[in-house]
Amino acid sequence: MPMQATTTSPLFAAELTPHRALGRGGKRLVAALLVLLILSPLLLVLSGSFWAMAGFAALDGVAIALTFYFSSRQGKRREIVRMWSDQLEIASVDAKGDRVLRRFEPRLVRLVLERDDNERTLALRLRAGREDIEIGAFLNSDDKASFAKAFGTALRKARA
Repeated sequence: MPMQATTTSPLFAAELTPHRALGRGGKRLVAALLVLLILSPLLLVLSGSFWAMAGFAALDGVAIALTFYFSSRQGKRREIVRMWSDQLEIASVDAKGDRVLRRFEPRLVRLVLERDDNERTLALRLRAGREDIEIGAFLNSDDKASFAKAFGTALRKARA
């Protein structure tokens, strides 16, 4: 039986987006590029060539622009979670902008939390029959825990 979206307001709605800060590797790359850019005037003095300096500056500019471009691509990624009393809807948008929509019946879905030894939330999984999907994989541990608490409460309400 195919499920259809309802027009009533959902019991729970959230849009999960990744944190937009650069990761450790991105920060290292930007730092290396900035060091190269700072050292470029020294290369100009040593080489005595304006064209060498212009080439290094252009190379640095392109490399920094590419770093920020690839970092911002992750900003397109998101998951939209909506829950009504009769249906759970998860729309996932990847970095390219492709959208995948999944629908579940809330009574058949189980929220499974994976935790480490320090009780930090590592992963949130929804298990419906044989299907097992991870939601909010790009969230940090604190955000995962907060989302799990709110989502778990809404899931219990939807089942009642």
